[in-house]
Amino acid sequence: MRILVTGGAGFIGSHLVDKLISQKNQVAIIDDLSSGRRALINPQAKFYQISINDDLSSIWRDFKPEIIYHLAAQSSVAVSLRDPMADAATNIMGSLNLLKHCLGTCHSEAEALSEAEESPCFVMPKVVFVSSGGTVYGAAKKIPTPETAPTNPESPYAVAKLTVEKYLTALRISHTILRLGNVYGPRQDPGGEAGVIAIFIGKILAGDTATIFGTGQQTRDYVFVADVVGALILAGQNSASGPINIGTGLETSVLQILRLIDPKIKPEFAPARPGELQKSCLDVRLAKQLFGWQPKVSLAQGIKLTKKYFEK
Repeated sequence: MRILVTGGAGFIGSHLVDKLISQKNQVAIIDDLSSGRRALINPQAKFYQISINDDLSSIWRDFKPEIIYHLAAQSSVAVSLRDPMADAATNIMGSLNLLKHCLGTCHSEAEALSEAEESPCFVMPKVVFVSSGGTVYGAAKKIPTPETAPTNPESPYAVAKLTVEKYLTALRISHTILRLGNVYGPRQDPGGEAGVIAIFIGKILAGDTATIFGTGQQTRDYVFVADVVGALILAGQNSASGPINIGTGLETSVLQILRLIDPKIKPEFAPARPGELQKSCLDVRLAKQLFGWQPKVSLAQGIKLTKKYFEK
């Protein structure tokens, strides 16, 4: 298959690209390297250093993707609260630009044709969209939270993810939506604003203090990156549109995470950050029912593998 991965130089995207190439697919990457890293790009993939907000028509003419995994995003809830317009510019408008090309309207105005199907760059690919199970439900009443629960986004980041979900349905694009829990593992940026496990490990290895915002009792559903990649692969092969939760169904507090990384570490506490949920955990039974997916890596195993990566 010819598979395009947006954000393929990033944490999850680079793992996905490696797996797709190992399965003998032809893979292309779109990444502007604003947060992705060149060192993570698989040399067997075709790489386009370009923003999803730019004109992508040459990529359609050149590569003709059959499946698109859309992972490129501004990924921090905190950043979205500080600058919601910048978040929307990437996560909504950038996504719409990508979907426009999926619909065949990827020619320039000067080249416009009466029928989209006649465009030389027209291919109608399937889109696998990475949404956020950790944010779109908001303060859910039911924990673990099923896909049937009401959505109540409490940050611009979550609003943007839910908006793109609705555009995929409204535009009648073939798609599967995966709502991910809190993904962690090797290659995650320890200097970023998202990914508490990578941040804690980075701080500890550098001899710095681990800071907990709030009480540390807030919980999340932490899922290992290799398990997420497995779900993404199955979603590309499956006709279910979703949304489908991808997590573990287990709640773990921030304090528990720190104890699993290093029980001897004493954290500093800082005021809670605005917009942060106190509880988040996903019911993942639907993924097993639809395409036989379930997480394989325990949190203790995943943290051990992540620590080994950063120690190297």
